[in-house]
Amino acid sequence: MQLPVVVMSSPLLFLVPCLVFLGVSMARPEDTIWWCNQTPHPDPCAYFVNHSRSNHQVPRSRFDFRKIIVQVTIERALMAQKQVNHFRPENGSRRQEAVWADCMKLHDNTVFQLNRTLEGLAGPNQTCSDFDIQTWLSTALTNIETCRMGSRDLNVSDTMITPATSANLSQLISNSLAVNGALLGGPGNSTGVDGVGAPEGEEFPSWVTLRDRGLLQTSGVRANLVVAKDGSGQFRTVQAAINVAARRWSTSSRFVIYVKRGVYAENVEVGFNNNNIMLIGDGMRNTIITGSRSVRQGYTTYSSATFGIDGLRFMARGITFRNGAGPYRGQAVALRSASDLSVFYRCAFEGYQDTLFVHSQRQFYRECYIYGTIDFIFGNAAVVFQNCIISVRRPLNGQANVITAQGRNDPYQNTGISIHNSRVMAAADLRPFVGSIKTYLGRPWQMYSRTVYMKTYLDWLVSPTGWSTWDGSGYALDTLYYGEYQNFGPRASTSYRVRWKGFHAITSAAVASRFTVNGLIAGKSWLPSTGVPFASGL
Repeated sequence: MQLPVVVMSSPLLFLVPCLVFLGVSMARPEDTIWWCNQTPHPDPCAYFVNHSRSNHQVPRSRFDFRKIIVQVTIERALMAQKQVNHFRPENGSRRQEAVWADCMKLHDNTVFQLNRTLEGLAGPNQTCSDFDIQTWLSTALTNIETCRMGSRDLNVSDTMITPATSANLSQLISNSLAVNGALLGGPGNSTGVDGVGAPEGEEFPSWVTLRDRGLLQTSGVRANLVVAKDGSGQFRTVQAAINVAARRWSTSSRFVIYVKRGVYAENVEVGFNNNNIMLIGDGMRNTIITGSRSVRQGYTTYSSATFGIDGLRFMARGITFRNGAGPYRGQAVALRSASDLSVFYRCAFEGYQDTLFVHSQRQFYRECYIYGTIDFIFGNAAVVFQNCIISVRRPLNGQANVITAQGRNDPYQNTGISIHNSRVMAAADLRPFVGSIKTYLGRPWQMYSRTVYMKTYLDWLVSPTGWSTWDGSGYALDTLYYGEYQNFGPRASTSYRVRWKGFHAITSAAVASRFTVNGLIAGKSWLPSTGVPFASGL
């Protein structure tokens, strides 16, 4: 029998003091109701905890309740995964098949993220940080929303693809985020730390090993595999090398693939079990991976990506990722990344609408070039762009340019886009039209959209108002967070910026530090090992 969809109650903040219960008796419905009443969605919380297949003890603290709610969420995620598989269209259209394939993959990844969370909480000692947990839970929730997005992209009824369990699953993940978020300091707090970054000028962030630093910075790298168009390597395609890497006995050590100069016309996928891949090219002008999928051709935005990554700790250096569909075919992604603790160094991303899909997890881009027109940096990762060139192209007649569309849809997600020490410029085709085509820094794709520009050069192409509404509506203007801090250039003044409640002309270094490498993506703990240069603070 299929369980009913439980109606969502009004949101509450999980900020109740930690209470200690004596004894180890099994949880009673009244105990469950008390704890669940502190979450944003108490009704589905109480229902599914009390109908769980596991016998849960009375929580002694918020830490205990966190384990219970994550376990219950996994049970619901497994049921949703099973139902999505069951919902595979029989003799369906290509569009239905495309949406179903996305949803199956995304639900699989949701189960992976939730299991990863529970494993980190298992045993007497927690083996991951609360910030890690918030990242993985944020990704799980983003996956469910991305499944729904595919239905909208291709005008496919989501009831044919996404089961009723998805609504309850989203609410349970949201509850888990709230419970864990309270341990980080409440909504909007990225890390739960004091917000002060490491000293400026530090060469590397900390989650990158000494060996990985060398791989990113030195030219004489010994590769495990070589890809070459002329046949001088082991493979002629990038995907063939990626497939071999996926079959290696252990994915815990770095696997280097050298892609020689050439244009590789292919669509590449790095699966979520294919970790620690590093792609090294001969420079962004010389090594190019290109595809041309688009929504107009019947792909979802998600599946239109020329290069898609789910494996952990992916790294790339000296490569261009391109979607050549052009401006007339709508959403067409060059690169989609859901790789946690990933790094892109001296790479280029070329497209028009939806060029770079920073889907989820923690990502870092250094000295990269990003080209596009509409929402061309979008997604729900916690991502920092540092020392990058954002090059805005000429859109179709009647269109305006929008650089970012950040997709945070829950106040406890620790996600956001930070553009730091970079430059926003007009591409060659836009320069003659700068006076007649408006360009905005961003618009709210989701309710809690969060984007910050810091110490970045803003050229004449940027509209004096800075930011755009979503299709002319008042959607999310009070709940978004858009900030600017110590930017410079002809359009850096905030005097004529929008007057929305969610816009902030940041004057405090402490506030701005929340969006640095150290603050937004906890970079000091993982970037140094990659070897990419970075500034962890302002």
